Amino acid sequence: MFEMNKKPVLDWRKNYDTEKKTPFGLFIFNKESNHLFNNKLEKTGVSPYAYYQKNKKKPHNILIIQKELDEVSWQYIMDEVSNGSDVMWFTNETTAKLRDTLGFRFKTVSFKDNYYLQFTDKKLGQSRMLIDKLPDNKGFSYIRNDIEVLGKTLNKSDDKTSSINADFIKVNFGKGHFYIHSEPLVLTNYYLLKSKNQYVENVFSFLPDRETVWFMENDVPLSMSPMRFILSNPPLRYAWYLLLFGLLIFVLFNAKRKQRIVPVKEPLKNTSVDFIRSIGNLYLQEGDFHEMMAKKAQYFLNKIRMDLMIDTQHLDEPFIHKLHLKTGKNIELIKEAVELVKKGQDPYASVMKEDLIRMNQLLDQILK
Repeated sequence: MFEMNKKPVLDWRKNYDTEKKTPFGLFIFNKESNHLFNNKLEKTGVSPYAYYQKNKKKPHNILIIQKELDEVSWQYIMDEVSNGSDVMWFTNETTAKLRDTLGFRFKTVSFKDNYYLQFTDKKLGQSRMLIDKLPDNKGFSYIRNDIEVLGKTLNKSDDKTSSINADFIKVNFGKGHFYIHSEPLVLTNYYLLKSKNQYVENVFSFLPDRETVWFMENDVPLSMSPMRFILSNPPLRYAWYLLLFGLLIFVLFNAKRKQRIVPVKEPLKNTSVDFIRSIGNLYLQEGDFHEMMAKKAQYFLNKIRMDLMIDTQHLDEPFIHKLHLKTGKNIELIKEAVELVKKGQDPYASVMKEDLIRMNQLLDQILK
C-alpha cells in the first residue's frame, strides 16, 4: 500500500534497455531503428559467435551499443570486418586487448558538467548535441596516425578549443572499418527527445546503405505469467523464493508422523490406611469402644502368629512367657496387655475409652 501511494521517482540509471522508457533507456531508438536503417535492420539477441556459426553473410553493417561480448565473439566480428563489413560501436569501456588491437585508449575529458558533441566535418558542423545530464566524460587518446577523428568534444561556453578531444573515431581494419563512439547516451530516450537536429542520423550516415545486424541484449520474450512483476525485481524475486523454501521446509517437518502423547498414569494408591482411619473414625463417633478393642486384639494376635510364630489359641502363662522371650519386653507390661486383649475378646466385658487407649499404647510398645 505504501508503494502504491508513493510518488513515482524517475529512474536515471543508464540501462540501455530497449524496453525501458526511462531517460537512459533505448525504447525510442529501438522503435525508430528500422526507419533509420531504411528497413534493412536485423535484430538478434544471440551472441556474434552463435549468429555467425549459422549465418554466412556477405559484407554488411554491425551495430553494437554498450554490450559486453566474449573474446570468441569479437574474433568473429573482426573476421567479418576484415572481409569488408563495418562496425558502428557505441561504448566507453572495453578490454585492454581489444583497445591494443584497434590502437586507441579512453581518457577523461576536461568538461565535467556539460559539453557539446560535434563532427569534425565542416559540412556537418552545425549538427551537434549538448550532453548535460550525467555525461560519461570519456574520449579517445593515443590514436594511431591512420585513425580518423570524426567527432570531437567542445566546451559549452566556447566553440573553439586548443586541443581536440575525440569522441568519434574511424579505425581501418582489413577491408572494413570500426566506427567507435565514446558516448552511448546520444541514443537514449532523453537525448533523442531533446535533440533538435540530425546528429544521430549523421552518425549513422557514415555506414554504407546495406543490411545491418544489431546485436542486442538477449531478447527474452516478455513473460505473461501473473508472477512476472515479482520475478522481474530481484528483491521481490528473492523474497518469493525464500517464502517457497520456507513453506517447503514447514511441510517436510510437519509431514512426519507425530508421536501420540503418552498419558501419565499415576500408580494405585494404598488406601488401606485411609480405610482403617475411616472405620476407626466411624467406631469412635458411634462410641463403640468394645468393638474397637476387639478389632485391635484380633489384629495383635494375627501379627503374633504371623511374625513371631506363637500359638494364640490359649492366652495363658506359657503364651506370656514365649512372647516375653521373643519380644524382650517387660513381662509385667505383657501381662497387662494380655488382660486387655482378653477383655476386648469378651463380649460381656464392660469397656471404657481409657481401656482402649491403654491397650493401644501397650500393643504398639510390644510390636515395636
